[in-house]
Amino acid sequence: MALKVIGTGFGRTGTHSLKLALEMLGAGPCYHMMEVFDHPDHIAQWHALCDGGQSDFDGVLSGFPSVVDWPTTYFWRTLIAHNPGAKVLHTERPAEEWYQSISQTIFPALQRVLPAGAPEPWPGARVHHAMIVRLILEGEFGGDLSRENAIRVYQAHNEAVRNAVPREKLLVFNARDGWEPLCAFLGVAVPATPYPKTNSTDEFRVRAGLTQ
Repeated sequence: MALKVIGTGFGRTGTHSLKLALEMLGAGPCYHMMEVFDHPDHIAQWHALCDGGQSDFDGVLSGFPSVVDWPTTYFWRTLIAHNPGAKVLHTERPAEEWYQSISQTIFPALQRVLPAGAPEPWPGARVHHAMIVRLILEGEFGGDLSRENAIRVYQAHNEAVRNAVPREKLLVFNARDGWEPLCAFLGVAVPATPYPKTNSTDEFRVRAGLTQ
């Protein structure tokens, strides 16, 4: 299935709310990191894609007309090249605001140590953790999660997307903008329900077991 919508924004830029919004607008199901938890068999495929041992996304993304968030964001250039008809949604928020969010959520999850022999927080937690370390910590941030490097990588990524995607195919989107620009870009009617607001910092930390 060819992708219709490709999200290119980093995690913690409103990607989970966007996933739900796209599904409400008929562009779902939408692949997001949450889908990896529901499909642990996908983890080995993402490992292979990171290592260059696999180049076919059709198997892992079969049945998903839209994608947002990591792991797909890491491969945004390849996905856009392979799906020339797709529209590109780039979620952003101010850099300092983004760093405050990711430094309390995804970064602690990446740095968490799972002791050998200790029970997994959920089935497959170790292989999932190895995948996100490979893809996000090492691949995206070069092993450096310092504030200076994180913001530099984030801003460079945002600029790269803006420069690479033709303006007519790109919407730079902040979740605070709500339905109107998103629906206009996709050519669909504005729903009567509020734009989704999910996966806050507190919600993420509770779900990931980072509150102890």
